[in-house]
Amino acid sequence: MLNYKLYYFNVTGLGEPIRYLLHYCGVEFEDYRFQDFDEWKNHFQDKMPMRQVPVLEIDGCEKLHQHISICRYFGKKFNLCGSTLEEDQRIDEVMYDINDMRLSIANYYNETVVEFKAALKERMLSKLSFFLGKLDMLASKNGQSFVRGGITWVDIYYAGISEVMSNILERDINEDYANLTKLVAHVRNNNRIKAYLEKRPKTII
Repeated sequence: MLNYKLYYFNVTGLGEPIRYLLHYCGVEFEDYRFQDFDEWKNHFQDKMPMRQVPVLEIDGCEKLHQHISICRYFGKKFNLCGSTLEEDQRIDEVMYDINDMRLSIANYYNETVVEFKAALKERMLSKLSFFLGKLDMLASKNGQSFVRGGITWVDIYYAGISEVMSNILERDINEDYANLTKLVAHVRNNNRIKAYLEKRPKTII
């Protein structure tokens, strides 16, 4: 059996959708969380492929990086992809739509210049509303999933990353979208994910 170790900070962030997916698939792994920035910078940063995290280490040697790529890897490994090439294309489309939305929120969150932040907020909220509306329509058509009648890795990814986006904005971004709310609840009601959510460390974000 392979040994997995996920390196990330003690926050939800880009590590959370990976954690969701690993728990959903029943993969045992060490959830290694840096205790502070100094630990990361002084002991780990230079050991990572691109000097950033999340990184998933396999058997103490091979390191996978880029959070979307890691999620896709486990989607393929545990048959959580589409049943056709076209369905996989749709999954990727949804994935990058979600990531566009996430980046818009991240840019707003990381901006420190007050006047720029105000402009970014207006643009971000408009983009958020547009994307959430489109994603809600997809979830409506496909029965608690984005692409087909069963859960794929992008549904699990969304349940994890939408929690991160909600934490940043200090409100549930899905609350006005009934189909997205059902999709996320469906994922989080998985017994393994539910157990993880109950025991995971309490973090600010």
